[in-house]
Amino acid sequence: MNWKIVFIGGVVYYLAMFLVSFGTGYVIHSPEGILAETYRATAAFWRPELNAVPPDMMALMPMWVTTGLIGSFIGAGIYSVVRSSLTGGAWQRGLKFGVIAALFALVNAMGYWGVFNLPNQIWQWWLIDATVLHLVGGTVLGIVAQKLAPVGN
Repeated sequence: MNWKIVFIGGVVYYLAMFLVSFGTGYVIHSPEGILAETYRATAAFWRPELNAVPPDMMALMPMWVTTGLIGSFIGAGIYSVVRSSLTGGAWQRGLKFGVIAALFALVNAMGYWGVFNLPNQIWQWWLIDATVLHLVGGTVLGIVAQKLAPVGN
């Protein structure tokens, strides 16, 4: 495992997904977004901060940033181990890793889909969101990892 990729790559992986999430978050999750009515109809499932008017996103930001960074460090660590088995240039290896990460998000969501009685629309849009974030984050991670610790094509 390459620790530069884990920590520096992990931060960049997180930042790439975090920045893209401003766009996907507004379109999908905001009070004006695609899931707004569905979220209101399932209010009992969400944290009180998200049910506030307006939602108190800043109250949840410390938890979201912490868990997001930990997840990104783990993802970057996995990437540092498997990237040599992926073909193509740095961005292509990163994109392939993003596809793999998105597929694991799908597998995970499918497990919870059968447990939590949330509308299908939520699961579908969460998976679309996760796919976009992982594809962008993985591509950026691939490029940064190559700069931090080059591996042959």
